[in-house]
Amino acid sequence: MARAGLTVERLVAAAADLADEVGFDNVTVSALARRFGVKDASLYSHVRSLAELRTRVALLAGEEMIERIADAVAGRAGKDALAAFAGAYREFALTRPGRYAATQIRVDQALVTDSRGLRRTAEITYGMLRAYGLDEPDLTDAVRLLRSSFHGFCGIEAAGGFGAPRDVQTSWDRAVDALHVLLLHWPAEGAGDA
Repeated sequence: MARAGLTVERLVAAAADLADEVGFDNVTVSALARRFGVKDASLYSHVRSLAELRTRVALLAGEEMIERIADAVAGRAGKDALAAFAGAYREFALTRPGRYAATQIRVDQALVTDSRGLRRTAEITYGMLRAYGLDEPDLTDAVRLLRSSFHGFCGIEAAGGFGAPRDVQTSWDRAVDALHVLLLHWPAEGAGDA
């Protein structure tokens, strides 16, 4: 019997909120149980372990993030789509820090294939990059470049690491401009081997 109206969905949503408040690494079954005013054991009838709870938070956060990105890029192409994608990514990372951290964990591949949100992430991201004329294996390389660029910038920004007087938004816009130029002129595989 469910106690305190507990469901997997309510637990995962509460864990995601908790992650935004205290950090994803600080989400525990005990902290979540305290939030609902129940004993830890009450949660284990809904989730098997902390690892499962965190994975479910990661999947929820990924779905929320890609919905924002999809809304931002809808009807756009090329640089406009890239800038909209990048802006939605950054806004999510900075306003939902715990959820964003959850999107960075590695999850079981069996769960990834069953995740509508993660499938949609691939569709949106690869669709945007195909507009630049990229195919595999360049698509995978470009996805990794964008993800690492956006993640690095957002991580430094969130930590207050940009100390120069130049406006951070201006630097972000210039970085997106540079990524656009690079995507337009993506090097052929082996081009740098000479």
